[in-house]
Amino acid sequence: MIEIKINDKEVTKLFNELVRRGQNMSPAMKIISGIMLDAVRENFEKEGPGWQKLKPATIRQREKKGHWPGKILRVSGQLSSSITSKYDSKSARVGTNKVYAAIHQFGGDIQRSGQVLHFKKYKKGKYAGKTLFAKSSKADFGMKTGAYSIHIPPRPYLKTNDYALNAIKKALMNFVISK
Repeated sequence: MIEIKINDKEVTKLFNELVRRGQNMSPAMKIISGIMLDAVRENFEKEGPGWQKLKPATIRQREKKGHWPGKILRVSGQLSSSITSKYDSKSARVGTNKVYAAIHQFGGDIQRSGQVLHFKKYKKGKYAGKTLFAKSSKADFGMKTGAYSIHIPPRPYLKTNDYALNAIKKALMNFVISK
């Protein structure tokens, strides 16, 4: 699972003070996990911050499949709807269980091996004189394509913003004061 980790000195200081007091942190962690979840949902809605725009070829591909106009990382909605929050007495977590999530969060290159494309040359009928893609069992010949890679730019969606960090600090301070 990919998770958000907040490395903020003020948040860590407040959290450590509560742990030192031996208090049950579950109520605070529940609030914090909700704040983090809201921040991630906002990233999907606003497509960022800092997300690279889709390339024209990707937009054309989406148009052909009926997925354009649309939002980045939202073709099927599976990634955004897989985001969950969890908490216990020691932590608040937001993450996803999708195996492809990391490549979108961190970016990287996907290596694709070559494949064989199969063709049939039609001699009669409505496709007479044309060469079209075909199943391997019906093909007259095949052609091997070369290996290639696909670059996926990082689009960090598991990220909090300053507003969320301030809300977390406020939630922790309210929890400290109320105890």
